[in-house]
Amino acid sequence: MRLFEGTQWDRPPRCDRCGELEEACTCPPLPKVLTPPEKQTARLAVEKRKKGKVVTVVRGLPADDNDLPALLGRLKAACGAGGTIKDDELEIQGDHLERLRGLLAEIGYRVRG
Repeated sequence: MRLFEGTQWDRPPRCDRCGELEEACTCPPLPKVLTPPEKQTARLAVEKRKKGKVVTVVRGLPADDNDLPALLGRLKAACGAGGTIKDDELEIQGDHLERLRGLLAEIGYRVRG
């Protein structure tokens, strides 16, 4: 008797839509549905970090419903500063609160902070 005999791991995985083996499946990938910016609220804050560094943080945008790396690149380019994504938060180096507020509103996000 095999260890996984009769369980879902005993058989190779199959496509949910066509039933073929995943290696042989020809179904097109499902498109990722993004939530429009008009239905989301971005919360902005300026925080002070170690050694007196100032960071502008954008919170409230879920990673599943957004393309956060593309948005971060756009915000960094507009501010001329560096930044990163940490825990579904966008961090832009420096105090860019007003500039980010205007840019996010222009894109269509509701902005608080």
